[in-house]
Amino acid sequence: MTTVVLADDEALLRKAMASLLPLEGEITVLAEAEDGDAAVRAALEHQPDVLVIDLEMPRTDGLGAVAALREERPEQVILMLTRHARPGVLRKALKLGVQGFVSKSAEPAHIASVVATLHEGKRWIDPDVSALAVLDDCPLTDRETDVLRGTGDGYSVAEIAARLHLAEGTVRNYLSNAMQKTQTRTRHEAARYAREHDWL
Repeated sequence: MTTVVLADDEALLRKAMASLLPLEGEITVLAEAEDGDAAVRAALEHQPDVLVIDLEMPRTDGLGAVAALREERPEQVILMLTRHARPGVLRKALKLGVQGFVSKSAEPAHIASVVATLHEGKRWIDPDVSALAVLDDCPLTDRETDVLRGTGDGYSVAEIAARLHLAEGTVRNYLSNAMQKTQTRTRHEAARYAREHDWL
């Protein structure tokens, strides 16, 4: 039996997965979480075999939650779900040690199969996701995408600096580099440009 914690801000989808996954495989759902912060708390409390987490959630997103969880429980096996498999996001997730990447539109049977695969110590990236990674033409560095993501989420330079543990001047330098590479005039335009090109 494989134990999982489900984290997704869409309650209907989360409840559906909690009901369907046990029917598709030997899976026990230990807990559910509605955002990234709750996902970290649930994973630390229940210590599931696999954390199934949505990429895009309010407050702390999937990547932020994984980064925080890695500090407390580095061995946690993680399956990330996403509607938009952006290349830059995939690269970041893999660097954080995410073992599986699956589209949220996948059938429950497929998700259950991937959970079992990850529990066996293997990795899984859906073919459509890995194909996007090959086509990655993003000129931005990881830190530049980090600060642009914070900008797009509405954070100030000071807030981005605090969240990323950087000096404000360093954040401004990254934003300036990103603006040059995207040929935009403001950090907000740069963030919008990066999102439109699936770099964030």
